[in-house]
Amino acid sequence: MRATILIFAILISAFAKAQTTTVLDTLYANDTKNVALFFPEPIRQGITGSDNFVFTYNREKEQYFGLLQAKPGKESNLLVVNRNGSIFSYIVRYKKQLSKLNYFIPLSSSIGNEKPIKVDSILAESSEERVDNRAYYYQKFCSYLLNRNQRIGRIKKRTQGIVLTVENVVFDKEELYFVIQIENNSTLDYDLNFLNLSIETRQKGKRKSLQRLYQEPIYTYNLPSKIAEHETVRFVYVLPKFSLSNDRRAILELNEKDGERNIEMKLSHRYINNPN
Repeated sequence: MRATILIFAILISAFAKAQTTTVLDTLYANDTKNVALFFPEPIRQGITGSDNFVFTYNREKEQYFGLLQAKPGKESNLLVVNRNGSIFSYIVRYKKQLSKLNYFIPLSSSIGNEKPIKVDSILAESSEERVDNRAYYYQKFCSYLLNRNQRIGRIKKRTQGIVLTVENVVFDKEELYFVIQIENNSTLDYDLNFLNLSIETRQKGKRKSLQRLYQEPIYTYNLPSKIAEHETVRFVYVLPKFSLSNDRRAILELNEKDGERNIEMKLSHRYINNPN
């Protein structure tokens, strides 16, 4: 058993040295509390480099989380491989008093994949393949956001039993992710005509006016066409990143098909410029 652990430690040490250009995040743990790590994909393998750190996860049935504990001693490292081959690497340290017990780890924190895609040195990847890879990433990250219990604030508006809520605004890579919820508390189904996000600018001068510029989403996840009576749906809009000055704001327009239960919600520049 000790020989196996020693081999794993040597492998992890060599792997860590190879990642000289990557600055690893540090996780803290102790021997009195469980520190939970939630990953975007189920854990297939988790290895620590030292005996004074223990990472436990379900080895029989793959699950999304693992538990980290530590005993006093020198720092080490943790290597986790998800079911899809994504690799996550961290420095782990013992700390008597812990300020954080739960870590929700995004896919963007992966340092690579155990089966990297081989790129032909002559033929570049086609634009179609790049689109497919990006769509796959959007899908996985949107799914992760819908399972993540985080809110940016109470951004909610209602009319006639229909409640529109912006739960979260998240920045990742070059995009903004809007996590949106629609509740139908009425006794009549709600047929969605459109949900548009626009940027509204206040025109200065003697003749003050408002100008709106529609923002086309580059990806939508779980967008419904109908919300049944007493049903709640949650979905994600992905847009290219943008910021707003004080004289601009975002407008979210929910429009009912063949109905009048429409909602117009104003989003302050504070929420757009300070995403999670």
